[in-house]
Amino acid sequence: MKQFTISTTLMGNVTEIHEQDSAFVIKCRSGDELLVYAGRETQFQFVQNLDGLNRDRYPTPEGFSWNPSQLVKKYIQPDRLVAVQGVYLEDGANRRLDARIINILHVPDGKFLFEQTHWWLVQIARLADTWLGYLFPNKMTYEIDDFKLYQTNLNIIGLRTDDNLQESSTLARLIYGLSSAYLLTGCESYLSAARAGVQYQRETFRCLTSDGKHCFWASGKRKTEYSYQLYMTSQNSDDINTIPLYEQIYALAGLAQYYRITLDWEVLDDIQRTIRTFNDYYLDLESKYGEKAFGDYFSHLDYATLSWDSEALGDNQAKKNWNSIGDHIPAYLVNLMIALEPLPLANGGYEELQQFLNICKKILHTTSTIIIEHFPDPDPNVPFVNERFLRNWQPDQTWRWQQNRAVVGHNLKIAWNLTRVANYYYFAADKIASESTEEAEQNKQFADRLMKLADKLGATMADLGVDLFRGGIFDTLERNPSNGFPIEFPWSNTKDFWQQEQALLAYLILHGCSNEGEAQKQKYLELAQETAAFWNLFFLDQDNKGIFFRVTESGMPVIQGGYGNKGGHAISGYHAFELNYLAHIYMSSYVTKQPFCLYFKPNKNCRQRSLNVLPDFVKPNSLQISRINIDGSERDAIDPDNFRITLSEHEFQLGSEAEIVVELKPVNV
Repeated sequence: MKQFTISTTLMGNVTEIHEQDSAFVIKCRSGDELLVYAGRETQFQFVQNLDGLNRDRYPTPEGFSWNPSQLVKKYIQPDRLVAVQGVYLEDGANRRLDARIINILHVPDGKFLFEQTHWWLVQIARLADTWLGYLFPNKMTYEIDDFKLYQTNLNIIGLRTDDNLQESSTLARLIYGLSSAYLLTGCESYLSAARAGVQYQRETFRCLTSDGKHCFWASGKRKTEYSYQLYMTSQNSDDINTIPLYEQIYALAGLAQYYRITLDWEVLDDIQRTIRTFNDYYLDLESKYGEKAFGDYFSHLDYATLSWDSEALGDNQAKKNWNSIGDHIPAYLVNLMIALEPLPLANGGYEELQQFLNICKKILHTTSTIIIEHFPDPDPNVPFVNERFLRNWQPDQTWRWQQNRAVVGHNLKIAWNLTRVANYYYFAADKIASESTEEAEQNKQFADRLMKLADKLGATMADLGVDLFRGGIFDTLERNPSNGFPIEFPWSNTKDFWQQEQALLAYLILHGCSNEGEAQKQKYLELAQETAAFWNLFFLDQDNKGIFFRVTESGMPVIQGGYGNKGGHAISGYHAFELNYLAHIYMSSYVTKQPFCLYFKPNKNCRQRSLNVLPDFVKPNSLQISRINIDGSERDAIDPDNFRITLSEHEFQLGSEAEIVVELKPVNV
């Protein structure tokens, strides 16, 4: 190419340093090496968290002067990852990158800044403060009436748009985020807001059947000139005039996370009613997966007939998809089962809870079985999963925008969640190994199947879904490229915030839990670190203390139209908070091996008289309890391997005033 120039970003490890030329060489994930030049206008910047603090603590060399060669000497170290923004030039055989911003990602001793113990705590706290500030200015405690001001759609600076819409699933996702922020920080204002949000969700959007056994959640509510209008059907264009299962699923996201903290029995009752709705209205009773499982789930109901087979559903009639199958796991199942299991021993009046827990186990087994049996493409040359299906599990490759296309984030979301579920079954196998060798072996074999697909997807997406030059995760790709290249974009090579979350969590948990050996686990760690770097460099809106929905391939924010909004149907207080919460747990458990704390406040009227404190479906024997503090008093006797904490009546009667702090310590093996 002759005199070709383009502004771009490149990410890679430093392989050579040419101090006298004010230059260095980076090697990208693609294997390509490029010479990078620093000039008089080049800025050396450190990756910033949402607190906006400058974390430059590099020592200044003796005789240092502010010129490009000296700056390269001070900041550029061999074998360290850097992200360079600048102008790429190519003229015949000559090529170079004139750096304008060189992003430093490490502290002087070589550790990544975002692997410090407080990084993700700071980020989740600033996000929580920002969301609450947008919605409820100048408040520290919250009541149900405050949430009358909740609004789904917020513009780029967090101000309300003029549509006055409240969606129940986005409210639930915000409650999830606030609950997660409390779990990590113990900040009372986050729990106060979550509590008020739960009350508002239950009183505003809960729709019980006449017998009180089933709960449907109204999709939304909009303020009109004189009153309010409640919508039972979805307001999203993909699902308009239907009751999509995924909205009902995500209505439980906040309730389940809040229940982990409080054990509020009224919240659990609504969760049980909603899951009964899943199994009585959306279930395909003709699909069977054995005694341990239910059938599978249709994606939509007709609001008039509550039928999945109504012609009124159009191209959503009698269909199944990723959202109706896989989204159960991250939205509520993992957090709900962690809160319920283990229950106390028999004869404790927990028979009803045990029955409900068994239902949850069946859903977990059902959904994960379906994913490994039906989602992988039967053509071995197609590395992506199918995501939409007819009733008989034939792939539906004609549906609207999806056609025969792969969403990279869904493939990584599957890898992440199958690893979590595999950990659950490995855990179960260890627990019953001495009692039932056969059942333990069945659990282990099932976990092995889950991990096999998780590893396959994690490795494949590293080649096709990851930007090999800049870092970050692409959005949508053609499953069968027709352009003669390994990948083909149906629209553009942009990157969305939620897909970065799925990648970071997938690669962190695969690093900690993969069965593929240390070399592959190290590759997963490097992918996680590169994804974390791209997230923290380009998705944090430092001006408004929020998250950009979409960026270009090089990390420039896309803010045209709805992509500039801070709140909307697809963005609320969920994915970013989930990333913060689990990135902190996974990094602490599997990477830095640093202790971390979780905070709880069980309701004095709850039915469970013990508290389960496992943070996630983690790898067996990876964590132990190292400290328990209740109402300011340290417990002397601790069983480090028992994640069910029995509480005395006195401790329960302390009620909402008693904070329980549990410190978990990674097991260094």
